[in-house]
Amino acid sequence: MFVVSKLLGSLTQPLTWVFLLMLFGLLAGRRNPARGRGLLWFCLLVVFVLGWRPLPDLWVRAIERQTEAPALPSDPKWAGYAGVVVLGGALENSFVRDGNGQVGLNRAAERMTMAVALAKAHPNLKIIFTGGDGNLLRQSESEAAQARQFFTEMGVAPERLVFEGVSRTTYENAIYSARLPGVDIHQPWILLTSAWHMPRSLATFEKAGWQVTPYSVDYLTGKRTPWNEYGMAGSLLQWQTGIHETLGLLAYRLKGYAR
Repeated sequence: MFVVSKLLGSLTQPLTWVFLLMLFGLLAGRRNPARGRGLLWFCLLVVFVLGWRPLPDLWVRAIERQTEAPALPSDPKWAGYAGVVVLGGALENSFVRDGNGQVGLNRAAERMTMAVALAKAHPNLKIIFTGGDGNLLRQSESEAAQARQFFTEMGVAPERLVFEGVSRTTYENAIYSARLPGVDIHQPWILLTSAWHMPRSLATFEKAGWQVTPYSVDYLTGKRTPWNEYGMAGSLLQWQTGIHETLGLLAYRLKGYAR
């Protein structure tokens, strides 16, 4: 199932649609040049529209605003929790750090940095990091192994850290973390992940029986996007994020993984 989901995940990439449109246009043009040219012109229009940032931002904003922005890490309310469950996804592939030994953070870095902020503000909180290897081809090092180095270098005491390094999906994050020694899912926990990933994560953890409060970070949208904001690279990532999370939550609900 994991392999199938990874392969089907390519369909959430807008450039896949562009490639297919171009392919259909070229094939159609062999028998009907006019139809082929029409498809290619339509493909060009799709590429142009994909780069207009306000459109995908509307989608991602709707996902992110399904949960409220959390209180600051220093808020005393967080002291009453058992700990923080940090979902993987913020660390670079292990091959990036080969030869330098440094832990690389990607655009979801706030998952890691905010966990440190919460830990320093509230010494009673434990940190559960859950994340193995979500790549189709196995890497030499899991995210959990890199996370151990990161949190240690940031000054978090080892006795406060718990790692789950087998999971490859959000569903497995919830299931495998619940099996860790000394973890009571009926205690209140802070669930920390990207705002655009939170609706699916929250629904999955609650379905698995966790008592969690969402702590959203890594927001990709604000209250509004300027109408003249245009950029192909950033917009394509926004489109992919919206499509991936919407289809992912739908699939989880159909499988009974999420509430």
